[in-house]
Amino acid sequence: MGIRTGAQYMEGLKSRTPEIWMEGRRVTDVVNEPVFKQPIQEIARLYDMQHDPQYQNDITHICTETGERVNNSFLHPKSYEEMMARSKLFEIYAKATFGLMGRTPDFLNVVVTGMAHNGWFLDQYNPEWSVNIKNYYNYIRDNDLFLTHAIINPQNDRSKNSHGQKDTFTHLGAVEETPDGLVVRGAKMLATLAPITDEVIIYSFPGFAPGDERYALAFAIPIDTPGLKLLCREPMQDGKRSLFDHPLASRFEEMDALLVFNDVLIPWDRVFLYNNVEAANLLYPKTGIAQQPAHQSGVRGYIKLAFATEVACKLADSIGVDVYLNVQNDLGELVQNVEVIRSLLRVAEYEYETTASGEVMPNGAALETIRGMLPKMYPRAIEVMQVIGAGGLLMSPTGYDFNAPEIRDDIDKYYLGREGVASLERVKLFKLAWDLCGEAFGQRLLQYERYYTGDPIRKRAIFYNGHKRKASFSMVDDALSVTENLVETQPKLVK
Repeated sequence: MGIRTGAQYMEGLKSRTPEIWMEGRRVTDVVNEPVFKQPIQEIARLYDMQHDPQYQNDITHICTETGERVNNSFLHPKSYEEMMARSKLFEIYAKATFGLMGRTPDFLNVVVTGMAHNGWFLDQYNPEWSVNIKNYYNYIRDNDLFLTHAIINPQNDRSKNSHGQKDTFTHLGAVEETPDGLVVRGAKMLATLAPITDEVIIYSFPGFAPGDERYALAFAIPIDTPGLKLLCREPMQDGKRSLFDHPLASRFEEMDALLVFNDVLIPWDRVFLYNNVEAANLLYPKTGIAQQPAHQSGVRGYIKLAFATEVACKLADSIGVDVYLNVQNDLGELVQNVEVIRSLLRVAEYEYETTASGEVMPNGAALETIRGMLPKMYPRAIEVMQVIGAGGLLMSPTGYDFNAPEIRDDIDKYYLGREGVASLERVKLFKLAWDLCGEAFGQRLLQYERYYTGDPIRKRAIFYNGHKRKASFSMVDDALSVTENLVETQPKLVK
């Protein structure tokens, strides 16, 4: 089939009947559900870009195995050039969504690509798992499918492992083996955009302990598989808000869902890992599914931070407050933060690593540094935006007010900005900023960035411990070497 169009993606959604629950009701028509309608259009636009001559050669390539054109997220990079071809795709998709959609199709395509092309790891435990993931990679590549994933357990008793929970199947685990496949029961989160995807992939995040064998799972199934239930969080927008009043929330709402598996049958050819704690804990680091997708999330995070910084700067300029030194200092900080992330990305790409199997990956330390800094930098951008906008963020009229002749003169008089900034321009800018820094939509984006890769404190501690294991401390040793015999040669003080 090759690359899909937006229309083909939407037709695929119409052909599926997943069990989706939102606000106490079952959603039966996903494509026409107001909450999902515009986000579907945004994803469809990404698929259409694959056919646009302006972008096609930058985001797709001809597959050497099939002769069909496929997305660059399915590239298994064996050279710097192939790695940068993926980087270009990440940047184009991120700019198309202002970095606000963290789970565009390219992200999980990279995950599956990494697992499939590191089948040597799965071969050590069960060669069938390796065959299964390679076949699945070919399937989603050739049909250009859109995946969600869920790799986190529900927030229940975090002091206990999965096997220590009160209910055996609070966390997703295997119930029984059957001739047709593995039966699973329990829940996983946080499945972003799940209601508007084609399939879901479950894989293991490190942290399993002896006794957790039944929870050590990796598999993929269609989103409408019988027994799978999607419980959506409260929407951040109702799908009926105007584009004028909510230019971002009305377009880029990424619905998150808790996935509940009620004795779901996973066909054996869709099982990639099962009943092995060691394999589950090593899957993430050994197959590159931590490092390679970090490239995509790093590019997306860079674009998102750059966008928020642009909004903050434009906001300050629109009301003339950027003439003050304190505001210039804050905005300068944001601009430098953007430069830091951009520079780290370039370092990660230029100082790439090559694995024993010949796979090219961006530098892991640089990528992990981005992951450590964005959870602080993005909230800082939002804070600066809130301070600059101040009470003005709370006082914007609606688009309807501009169409009311009785008050239009007042709107134009009292909502204008600095000289040269008309009321319409100022209000539109403040609404854009409020979507980012005040609305529930913007707060979800903020929380998303804070915990995108997990607990930022724990992640930084892991990074330090890894650094300590590899560090030689040679400069300290050199500095101290001149004092080695100092104590012995130092003249004794006479009392």
